[in-house]
Amino acid sequence: MTVLERLSELGITLPAVAAPVAAYVPAIRVGDQVWTSGQLPFVDGKLPAVGKLGADITVEQGADYARQAALNALAAVDALVGINNVKRVLKIVGFVASADGFAEQPAVVNGASNLIGEIFGEAGAHARSAVGVAELPLSSPVEIEIIVEV
Repeated sequence: MTVLERLSELGITLPAVAAPVAAYVPAIRVGDQVWTSGQLPFVDGKLPAVGKLGADITVEQGADYARQAALNALAAVDALVGINNVKRVLKIVGFVASADGFAEQPAVVNGASNLIGEIFGEAGAHARSAVGVAELPLSSPVEIEIIVEV
């Protein structure tokens, strides 16, 4: 089964590639790897929420936003090389805007990791970092980067 067939089976449509908010490209290929820029959880060009986990945003909401940001990262990969050319997901880096004392960043980034597992199965087993930060661009609650092998 191709990745596109799996997406269809799951009822998932990749969004349009989010326009960069500064001077960078959404994804770049180096040899047999594609590295995405950090992707925010844009839906139709807008952030669904702003704020910090542990203050304004719940862990469950944060996981949903991480899932959306991962979909946006996959859209960037698809636009550059075609999603069916992904052999495996190597790494996810998740940044979580965190209120003082918030320590559940891994649960938030699971939103991205679980999506990758649903789509890619064993080829979606990846290394990962889940990092708490004080602020993210545009006051986004999460930002996700993905590195894939093609």
